[in-house]
Amino acid sequence: MARYEIFHNPRCTKSRETLARLTDAGVTPTIVEYLKDPPTAARLREILKLLGFDDPRALMRTKEPVYAELGLGEVDDPTKLVAAMAAHPVLIERPIVVKDGKRAVVGRPPENVDRLL
Repeated sequence: MARYEIFHNPRCTKSRETLARLTDAGVTPTIVEYLKDPPTAARLREILKLLGFDDPRALMRTKEPVYAELGLGEVDDPTKLVAAMAAHPVLIERPIVVKDGKRAVVGRPPENVDRLL
């Protein structure tokens, strides 16, 4: 049986919609409330690889105030960008769904999760 993990923010509409798509499909994912239990930098690097993102910025919420406050628009070092997401999980785009530790999608739009079902 496939194992699903969702990096979820219960206050986010898209995150709730993505979780609903999973449960409607009969999936009971492991829910990681990433704002309360942030992923490590190493885990974020794994997720970026699964998503096929070379640039960590592709997984960042660049309109968050902390992005500007930290001057991340001027940072070119991927290690520093990943470290910023680990330290400030509000910067992580959501939701992220990982299947069996081998494939992942960002649930924006929520229909993206259908590729994993």
